[in-house]
Amino acid sequence: MLICAATNNQGKLKELRRILEAQGHEVKSLKELDIHIDPEENGETFAENAFIKAEAICKACGFATVADDSGLCVDALSGAPGVYSARYAGEHGNDDANNEKLLGALQGVAREKRTAQFVSAVCFMLPDGRHLTCEGQCPGWVSPDYRPGDYGFGYDPIFVPDGVGMPDGTVRPNTEERSYSQLTPDEKDAISHRGRAMKKLQMMLPLFLNG
Repeated sequence: MLICAATNNQGKLKELRRILEAQGHEVKSLKELDIHIDPEENGETFAENAFIKAEAICKACGFATVADDSGLCVDALSGAPGVYSARYAGEHGNDDANNEKLLGALQGVAREKRTAQFVSAVCFMLPDGRHLTCEGQCPGWVSPDYRPGDYGFGYDPIFVPDGVGMPDGTVRPNTEERSYSQLTPDEKDAISHRGRAMKKLQMMLPLFLNG
């Protein structure tokens, strides 16, 4: 199936393309489809924002569309930055500023109280208006310092997931305490919030399309 990936975030586009193509779909970016709209994400939940983006982009392109809204929810901060993750420091998409603000907000917080979850809501929208939303989560904790690697974007360098994906589909404990950025794409996709949401979508899509 031809699917439009409704995001201007290059890191997110790379992940969506990788996951969808592994599921057998052809993926087109907004740039490839010459779409230049940027819907206002004013929902109160990840699912609402994913729907807003999917609906607007699907109407613009006329293809099946997948939109994701995701963020980091830190327990010690009552779930912040949450739906405001991309603009936590004020400027949308400024990863460095967002990370610095989050590390500052958690300064002095003990390791056992730095627990957090990455959350993703993925909305699959058809041109006829039918849609399907799936959510995924990945538990972990926020490192007090950067743990950069060859992969990742956003909060990835400071988020340490509890588990690491294995080639056989199982998950093992992240004993090395590697960040999202330090995991390989396969290791991350198997346990990531977006990977888990997309796996649910893959499982539910046949019944949805034939319903």
